[in-house]
Amino acid sequence: MNILEFQIVSESTRVPEEQQFQYWVDSVLSNDAEDSEVVIRVVDEEEMTRFNEQYRDKKGATNILSFSYEAPAGFESALLGDLLLCAPVIETEALLQNKPLNHHWAHMIVHGILHLLGYDHVDDADATEMEAKEIEILKKIKIKNPYQERVSE
Repeated sequence: MNILEFQIVSESTRVPEEQQFQYWVDSVLSNDAEDSEVVIRVVDEEEMTRFNEQYRDKKGATNILSFSYEAPAGFESALLGDLLLCAPVIETEALLQNKPLNHHWAHMIVHGILHLLGYDHVDDADATEMEAKEIEILKKIKIKNPYQERVSE
C-alpha cells in the first residue's frame, strides 16, 4: 500500500477528500512492486507564490510543484517526494478549461506523481511521452484526455 501524508492549509472548501487523493496516487503507482510514500500539501496562492519564486524563479502562483526526494547514500526510504498544489489556481483552471473540478485535481495528481517518478516535459519528446502516460492512467480511472478537453488556454 502506498502511504500518503495529506496536508490541507488552503481555505478552499472545494478540495477533494483525502481518500480521493489516495485513490489517484494508487492509480499512478499501481504497477510499482514496492510501496511508496508521498506528501501532498494543498495551499493557497500566497504559499504557492513563495515556493514558485524561490524554487523556480517564476512570479506568482502555479497549479502544482513537485519536489522529488533522493535518499542519502546508504539510507533506504520509500519517500518519492512532495507535491504542493494550489487550490485556487486548480479551481480557476478547471473553470476556464471547462473541466469537472475533480478531473482536474486527478490530472494534477497524476502529473505530479509522474514528475516524482522521473518523467518531465522539458522538450517535445519528453512532453509527448509524459502526456501519453497521463492520458493512459486517467483513462483507467474513467477521466477523459485532459489535453482534448481544453476550451482555452
